[in-house]
This record gives sequence, C-alpha cells and structure tokens, in this order.
Amino acid sequence: MNPDTLIELFQKSYRVTLGAASTAVEAVRDPQRAADDFSAVGTDFQQLADRLEVRGALTEKEARDFVEGMMNQLPEPFRSVSSSFSAAPETPTTVTTVAIPVVDTELQAEVSALTAELIAIRKEIEDLKQKDI
Repeated sequence: MNPDTLIELFQKSYRVTLGAASTAVEAVRDPQRAADDFSAVGTDFQQLADRLEVRGALTEKEARDFVEGMMNQLPEPFRSVSSSFSAAPETPTTVTTVAIPVVDTELQAEVSALTAELIAIRKEIEDLKQKDI
C-alpha cells in the first residue's frame, strides 16, 4: 500500500470521525434537522461518508482557527516563551537583583533577648567552673 494513500486514508477517517461527532452534537441540539439530513442521504453510505468528511474538515478548520485565536490572545511574554523552545538560543541576559532585608522588630527583639540570656548563662557557667577549681 502506498504511504500517501495510507496517510490519506487516516486523514479521511479522522475527518469522517470529526464530522460524525459534530453531527451527533447537532442531532442532540436539533433532532428534526438531523433526521431530515439522514433521510436525504438514505442508504448511500459513500454519500454519507463524503458529507461527514466535509463536515469534519470544516470542524477541523474551526478548531484550528479557535486555537490560533486563543494563542494570539496570549500576552507577549507567554508567546515568546512558547516559541523560544523551537528557536535558536539567544545570547544570555544578565539580570541584577537587589535584596532588601526585611526587619521584623519583634523577631529582632527576641533575638537580642536570647543573646543576652545566652551571655548570662555562659557567664554563670564560667563562674561555677571558677568556684570548683
């Protein structure tokens, strides 16, 4: 089997499936219209497959247009990030950041109190050592 024929077969199958799904959704919304469409086709399955393929191709185009529209609505940084994976790497950019220390006064006071307590305990230990000698 020719590879091009095989690819065309898969593509036609895909579009017929999309068309069938789209027709099923429409049949749920408007059963009378769907019944009229199917009765017009009758038992000619080739005509039905052709109609479903056309419908699937239209659905595929609508889906592609929808996705492209959504991609175009993305903010610029997201579009450049998604396209940068496929593009050649650019020169590295250096970013300089400055950290601003956040001082919590309660925490600072607690640290100072604990430091003073540690100094007092050390002095007490030294005094006890001096008494024992």
